[in-house]
Amino acid sequence: MNYPHPLIAREGWPFLALAVAAAALVSWYSLVWSVPFWVVALFVLQFFRDPGREVPGDAKTVVSPADGRIVAVEKAHDPYLDRETTKVSVFMNVFNVHSNRAPVDGEVKKIWYEAGSFLNAALDKASTENERNALWIRADAGADVVCVQVAGLIARRILCYVKAGARLERGQRYGFIRFGSRVDLYLPPNARIKAALGDKVYAASTILASLE
Repeated sequence: MNYPHPLIAREGWPFLALAVAAAALVSWYSLVWSVPFWVVALFVLQFFRDPGREVPGDAKTVVSPADGRIVAVEKAHDPYLDRETTKVSVFMNVFNVHSNRAPVDGEVKKIWYEAGSFLNAALDKASTENERNALWIRADAGADVVCVQVAGLIARRILCYVKAGARLERGQRYGFIRFGSRVDLYLPPNARIKAALGDKVYAASTILASLE
């Protein structure tokens, strides 16, 4: 779902309003004591920032679904479509933009939600043990791509705004994960991977792979 908003994601509006109101209230009584409250408000502001992005490539292009760092590029079994794939994982810390974007142009065929633990999202076992929400997208290029939002150590809320049958455009906002998390991509084994372990990537604007 594309939605119009300024540079702050709509998911953050209540948090930012509360933080600013608290800081302003304390400032009324003491400017000195209000400093920590304004620091918290600034943190909330940076966490929920959601800048617009230029989306590169064509129908075969796979862009990053999240801001962060590549923590896995490996052959892996896709537990959702029961197939062998290449998995690319992006870890988001609390200072990254947490708006999630569609990696490819295509149709959402199915969605799986699974409750789970809240392990450190940088760990490999977070992909199978943490709370997660998976989208199976049939790309316009003909390939099946599975994009999985994974909760982290302090991430307690996965938000997904699309349903099966929805049409997604590459780089389109479709969800959000609050306070540190991970996104896993399961790509066909013949996809040409352009990301490398340790790369810093940006949602919608960094190319991770090309579909054959």
